[in-house]
Amino acid sequence: MIGALLTFFAVGVVTLIAAGLVFSILGFLFSLSFGLAKLLLFKVAPVMLVGWVVLKLVERSRGRSLSRSRDTPWLED
Repeated sequence: MIGALLTFFAVGVVTLIAAGLVFSILGFLFSLSFGLAKLLLFKVAPVMLVGWVVLKLVERSRGRSLSRSRDTPWLED
């Protein structure tokens, strides 16, 4: 009787420890992914957007666009 109770207690303790480890790993992964998403959304995306707008303005001010026929000789060298 005591042996069965101690077995149940040991299984319960091991289960709680395993669940705690799993939840801590999941929390770390979610934290890492949210941190990466925040970095990309608030640091990288605005810089890329500004660069894209500047390139479009420069392209419009020059009055010409990129064309495959003009770029082919440069790419084939």
